[in-house]
Amino acid sequence: MLFLFPAFVFFAASGVDLPAILCIIECVHKCGRIAGSSDEGYEAIVPIDRANTKRIQGNAWDEEEKGLQEVSDKMKLGIVGLPNVGKSTLFNSLTKAGAESANYPFCTIDPNVGVVAVPDERLKLLADMYNSAKVTPAVIEFVDIAGLVKGASKGEGLGNQFLANIREVDAIVHVVRCFEDTNVIHVDGSVDPVRDIETINLELIFSDLEILERRMAKTGRAANNDKAAAKELALMKALKAHLEDGQLAITYQTEDEDELKWLSEYNLLTAKPVIFAANVAEDDLAREAAQRDRSANDGAACVANPDGLTTCDGTSNDYVGKVREYASRTGSEVFVICAKIEEEISELEDDEKQMFLEDLGLQESGLEKLIKASYSLLGLLSFLTAGEKETRAWTIKNGMKAPQAAGKIHSDFERGFIRAEVVNYRDLLDCGSLAAAREKGLVGLEGKDYVVQDGDVILFRFNV
Repeated sequence: MLFLFPAFVFFAASGVDLPAILCIIECVHKCGRIAGSSDEGYEAIVPIDRANTKRIQGNAWDEEEKGLQEVSDKMKLGIVGLPNVGKSTLFNSLTKAGAESANYPFCTIDPNVGVVAVPDERLKLLADMYNSAKVTPAVIEFVDIAGLVKGASKGEGLGNQFLANIREVDAIVHVVRCFEDTNVIHVDGSVDPVRDIETINLELIFSDLEILERRMAKTGRAANNDKAAAKELALMKALKAHLEDGQLAITYQTEDEDELKWLSEYNLLTAKPVIFAANVAEDDLAREAAQRDRSANDGAACVANPDGLTTCDGTSNDYVGKVREYASRTGSEVFVICAKIEEEISELEDDEKQMFLEDLGLQESGLEKLIKASYSLLGLLSFLTAGEKETRAWTIKNGMKAPQAAGKIHSDFERGFIRAEVVNYRDLLDCGSLAAAREKGLVGLEGKDYVVQDGDVILFRFNV
């Protein structure tokens, strides 16, 4: 006896997460064929041992079902910064989690965690087209990590408490103070963003050195009789010297795949990608917006980088300029934000948000800027799944091939991958259905070597 799985249509666009796979099982009495397709998905024949078959109820497997495992991941960003730079205010505005914010160090004693929906207009458009009963956006997890001070790695302030919280994130959002305000105390008595960046980097370097020294002691014992261990020990020595010179692990140049693999296993804090959030005063943000409007006429001031992010370096305050100069040496992203404005935006309804941004002369919110910077830095794009029951989004790496992309939805989709029907996202919306897109010859048939592109709509065919 065979069972029938209606699979879903899978889309690639630009947003994040994993779907709850809804499998509706019907018994069929014919073997050796694959059932027909529809706009919602493709029905693939899935042979299952009748003796081991478990029931499916609603949209979840029975608790006894162990045969199918969903693949789960989401982007996790750690927000760090010295005390009173606007870090927790930014976290509050991004997550609406209400993390305590006060004008003194260490008000965030325990890390606050918030999950943020990724704004993506495509979800609404697809949901409208399919009349989806449910829309589940992609998500990013933010961790607000307690303020750091000089000497934290040696026990000052909150000591090493912050280090474990940073270690598991995909990237670090480093909030840097780029505004003057006599009412907000700076722990070092003055505003100097580069000094602040280097203060935190030094604490991260000290932590990484401790990790390397422990690993070197262990690897050194095996290096005399093991060529691989000797090679790794040489890497650690070179990396240790690099860090002791005040350099970050992310700037270390590995020589081969072995070194790259070992470096990734160390999970060093200074090897993580960094996005600098230059927190400016409201007046500075307004001036930058005004200059952006002027640049639309003369085309001179604003420059788009290869990833599509736009900066107006000529109008940023001096502090922001210094942050950008520093970031360029490490390949980091920078975006300008006013945490206070973001806090106000977070309290508004969607239609009011857009009006508020327009009144300020802004094109997008700080959250949208951060998401663009994060996706660019980490090399990400998103899948969308769509159908009558649900439209949903999740993240994949840029350059991922079709079978592995299918595996992000479900491991069996990758294991039983046959081929994929691919259509441009905009073409699907213009045609109104996948069937109509097929009739116009806009759907291509792709195999296992196809690299998923941003904006693809993919119908995966699989057989397990």
